[in-house]
Amino acid sequence: MFYYLKGTLVVVDQSFAVIDCGGVGYKLSVSATTLSKIAGNIGQVTTLYTYLSVREDAVELMGFYSNEELSAFKMLISVSGVGPKAAMAILSIMTPERFAFTVSSGDSKALAKANGVGGKTAARIILELKDKVAKEISAVDTETGETFAPIPQTGVVTEAISALMVLGYSRSEAERALSGLNLNDTLEHVITAALKKMGTRF
Repeated sequence: MFYYLKGTLVVVDQSFAVIDCGGVGYKLSVSATTLSKIAGNIGQVTTLYTYLSVREDAVELMGFYSNEELSAFKMLISVSGVGPKAAMAILSIMTPERFAFTVSSGDSKALAKANGVGGKTAARIILELKDKVAKEISAVDTETGETFAPIPQTGVVTEAISALMVLGYSRSEAERALSGLNLNDTLEHVITAALKKMGTRF
């Protein structure tokens, strides 16, 4: 129905923004990430990409500062048990790029930090979206600038991940450490290189 709204930003609140388009004020529910992007635009022309959420008990217009955030939202609500509120909660604690990185690296703990998102839901999100999220959104760790590249699950990789997990690392930490290494090397060399990458001293 609506692809985007472009007009004067007149109100910014904790969970919504109002854009005046031709004398009509459109209230859009937004994430904390979007709010941080547009908070300084009061009185200025602002564009928000939109999604119309229609439920039995409510019709709600959602607003997003970028197409990437909108794509992340649509992917999230496609997961069984994840509604608009949970999706917005996740996008309120991480950018779309960080979200893609988190899912691609299998970091369910990071997703579970969002309000109303439990461990089982976080695991389901990763299971259902891991193979598709990076195709639509650049998987970048916004804290380190690291780009996640999925690694082939060869015998050496599987054994290396198991060994690193025995040493106390999570699967996502192990996969992140192995990303970019020469995985055709011996198991011992791969594990040693991964530990060095994570800063472990021998």
